[in-house]
This record gives sequence, structure tokens and C-alpha cells, in this order.
Amino acid sequence: MSTVVQPCARCGARWAVQRAPMHWCPRCRGVLLSPAPIDAPADRRNYRWVARKPDHRVRRQPPGPAEQSRTPRYTRIPRWGLIDAPPQAVGAVRRPLGKLTDSVTVLLVAATGVFGLAAVAELARYALLLHNRTRLIHPVVLFASDAFVIGAGVLAILIALLAALSAVGRLIELRRAAYDAVGRSDPRSPRALISGCLIPVVNLLWPGIFLIEVAALKGDPRAVRAARIWWAAWVFGGVVATAALLWRTADSLQAEADGVLFTAVTDVVAAAVALLTLWVLRTLEGRDLLGRHRTARRWLIAVDPAVPVIEPVHPGGREHAAEPAGAEQAPEDNGAQDREQEEVMAK
Repeated sequence: MSTVVQPCARCGARWAVQRAPMHWCPRCRGVLLSPAPIDAPADRRNYRWVARKPDHRVRRQPPGPAEQSRTPRYTRIPRWGLIDAPPQAVGAVRRPLGKLTDSVTVLLVAATGVFGLAAVAELARYALLLHNRTRLIHPVVLFASDAFVIGAGVLAILIALLAALSAVGRLIELRRAAYDAVGRSDPRSPRALISGCLIPVVNLLWPGIFLIEVAALKGDPRAVRAARIWWAAWVFGGVVATAALLWRTADSLQAEADGVLFTAVTDVVAAAVALLTLWVLRTLEGRDLLGRHRTARRWLIAVDPAVPVIEPVHPGGREHAAEPAGAEQAPEDNGAQDREQEEVMAK
């Protein structure tokens, strides 16, 4: 049952009502308000609290007729009341390559598809070369094949560059988030990360180091394994691309025909590397290749259950212990008679 109290209108003290309500506050001689339970809601009281300035007890002249009819208003927030400070605008974190980073998934998938299309164009060109060994090729077919190969190659290079920029931007964000989670700042600047990932020849070494650093910081062995697999595929793709460029310097017809087939293989490897890039980035994010969040699994050593699942076998005598004594003696007596008969026959 809640206590009935009387608040003081002057000092705010609350006095418990013992017998009859009081009129004056024993502390400051202020007016005591009507009795009410200590936890009574506002709609059950016959009074309300009004915030006033600290100098409200200063006597002033009564306002004139014009001031009485004027609507009270404030030109600024009263300094004597409660002020909610407006939330400070948090400065937006600078995102290198921000617009491209948001499209990293689309660009990597597009790069995979375009490199696959370029491989199909090279295979179609190789099929025409095989057909040209015995028959002539119509000029229109040759022009269409050239346009297909050149267009797919140029489009693949452009999308590959955009996908590389977006992947670098995503790597910068992943490293920043991983270091922020452990209360540290990334020791490598965005400029160093971009330079190490985009400068030819140098980018065969540093991207793998950057990925393994962030994977080891997360402490996820799957991320470390994914980074190593991607690094090996990236170096292999670079070697294959360099070999394809050098192969084009051959001057014999057979070498040029083999170069067309080798270029198709290079495009397939590039498509695989683009897909692996998307896979390793999503692995660092804690997702699978399709973008679904991975469910954590923990392998535990199996132990025997504390309580046996199968009821152990009990001796038969215990099961018949509760039977009547006569029922137990009958088998015993029959057994004794049989033994006596066996002894007599033995004699």
C-alpha cells in the first residue's frame, strides 16, 4: 500500500500524512498541497508542478491591460529552464573511392561475365582459324569476329580497372573497421594501399600481404586460408597474362593461332580471379559467396552421457524378490529333490 504524502509548494519537501492533513510546511512554513499517494499519476492529483524563474518571489507591478491580453512568447530559449542540447553532427568518415566501393559486387560480377565473354570471342576466332585451313571465310564474318574480339577485350579491360579500384576501396574499409574493432588505427595509409594494389609488378606482392594482415587481425582461420588462396590465384593470373602478352610477339602463323587459344585461357583465368576476389572480400566480411552471413560452428569432443541411455541389465533374483515366499520355495524344493535323486542313482 502506497504512502500518502503532502508536498510543499515552496521547498518541495514531502510529508507523510499521519492522522489529519496539515496546512503549513514544518520546514519553511510554505503551503502544503492536497494529500495524494506518493506514486499517484498526474491525472489523479489536484495540483501540477509549474517551472518558474528563481526570482519568482520578487514583487512586481501588475501588468497593464495591453500586456494582459498579449500572448506569452519567448524570443530565445529561457536560460533558467531545461535545455536539450542539439545533437552534434558527426563528421562523415572520408571514404577513398567511396562511389566505386559501393558497387564492388556489381563490378566484380560484371568483370567475371565480361572476361567469360572475351574467352568465348577468342574461342570463336580460333574456330574460324580452323575453318580457314580448308575453306575461305566471308569478309563479313571476319569483320564480325574482329569486332567481337576487340570489343570484348576493351570492355573487359575497362571493367577490370573499375573493379580493381572498387576492390581496393573495399579493402581499405575492411582494414579500417578491423583495426577500429581492436582499438587501433591502420598503420598503412590509403595512399600506400592504393599504390601497392595498382602499380604493375608491385601489385603481385602487396595485395596478398594486405589481405593476410586484416585476416590475421580478425582471427578467422577461414579468412586467412581464403586470402592465401586468392594470393596464389592472383600471382598465377599475373604470370599467365604476362605470358599471353609475350606470345603475341610471335611471327609464325601456328604461334599466332596458339596465341589465340592461350588468350582464351587467360580470359578464363581472369574471370576466375575476379570471382575469387569477390569471395575473399565477402569472407573477410563474415559472409559466403552469395552474400549470406555465415553461421558459426563449434566442434566439441564427444563424451559419454552422465546418465546411461540404456537401462542396465538387472539380476533375475532381484526381480522376484518381491514375490511371495511360497512361490520362491517351490523351485528351490524341486531342485533339492532332483539333486537327492541324482546322488541315490550315483550310489
